[in-house]
Amino acid sequence: MNSPVVVVGGGAAGILAAIGAAEKEVPVVLLEKNTRLGLKLLITGKGRSNLTNTAPLDFFIQQFPGHGRFLYSALANLSNNDLISFFHRLGVELKVERGGRVFPVSDRSKDVVEALSRYLAKLPVDLRLGTNVTGVNLTGNTVTGVKTEQGLVTAHAVILATGGLSYPRTGSTGDGYRFAQALGHTVTPLRPSLIPLETKENWVADLSGLTLKNVKVTAWGKKKLGEEFGEMLFTHFGVSGPIILTLSRIVVRELEKGPVRLSINLKPALDRDTLERRVIRDFDKYASKHLKNALVDLLPQKLIQPVLNISNLDPHQPVHQVTRKERQCLVDTLQGLPLTVTQARPIAEAIVTSGGVSLKEVNPKTMESKIVSNLYFAGEILDLDGYTGGYNLQAAFSTGYLAGRSAAGRHHSSRRDQ
Repeated sequence: MNSPVVVVGGGAAGILAAIGAAEKEVPVVLLEKNTRLGLKLLITGKGRSNLTNTAPLDFFIQQFPGHGRFLYSALANLSNNDLISFFHRLGVELKVERGGRVFPVSDRSKDVVEALSRYLAKLPVDLRLGTNVTGVNLTGNTVTGVKTEQGLVTAHAVILATGGLSYPRTGSTGDGYRFAQALGHTVTPLRPSLIPLETKENWVADLSGLTLKNVKVTAWGKKKLGEEFGEMLFTHFGVSGPIILTLSRIVVRELEKGPVRLSINLKPALDRDTLERRVIRDFDKYASKHLKNALVDLLPQKLIQPVLNISNLDPHQPVHQVTRKERQCLVDTLQGLPLTVTQARPIAEAIVTSGGVSLKEVNPKTMESKIVSNLYFAGEILDLDGYTGGYNLQAAFSTGYLAGRSAAGRHHSSRRDQ
């Protein structure tokens, strides 16, 4: 049987799927609708490509809420350490930053995509750019090819690695979900994940660009939803930054039920009594100043006015006139600055899509469909999304590589049977 393994989608998962199959000397056709490979890969990690994380396997699994166990076989087949070694062999030197995040030393995603492209060119891979796939061809219950605007491409196996709905300008426009549904697969609800949040309060716009480090943000619905410690960012529409992106997954789901409140503890390292003593010291230091000038050691300049407004304190009040009750209101605000989330940003701006092809219908040991023979899935098309930190990209690489090797194995066994 000379029909190739056909990979649909030239992103992280698709490229590794093509490599995984071609390394086993199986002919591969890689179809990409754009005129270049890896467009989303180019913008990941703010253009630096956060390729993976050095976390141990069990911690890695925990970064995919609810569905992490599905990744055991894929990560065993291509672990984070395997991926680091792979890129080293391709000539991409890597470095480890805070939180175990792994980036190219050059800080250039372009170097990653170019290295992958050079390696693909050495393998039996027929790369067809600018090729728009319109559907998957079935004979009985077995995949036999894909339909493109240029015609039918026959296939021994098809790997759908078409991405999600986020960043549609990179080609992730949800095509794979439609193909999967047409083939009888369940697609779970699609939501944005790792997404900035819009807030009701207008004052956040005045803080746009301000980064807060070492703060704790707690999200509340009808009950406490979760909390994260680290770095966040104010924007013209609301809030973003690593801890906001991590919380966004659960916030987006809760917003379907009702409003969500955020509480920002600006001084989480101090208990309430210690913080109040710190405020008293600053008030003693600036006793002759107005209140707005007595918080310069405690808060960024931009944040002083909003904190005083929320505390119902007059910024022009002399510090020595502040009452104990007013001071305690200030401390409450410092450890619980409130924000009201109205909605998430559009899914097109999400780093990843939450939801996708139901994992119940995919064999985690091979990435093959349990419904249709010779059909495989890889990457963001699956109902599999993790927190920020390099986890999602590793999952895309690993599921892609496993799908490619599995499809190639099926190809070899079919040829032996003939």
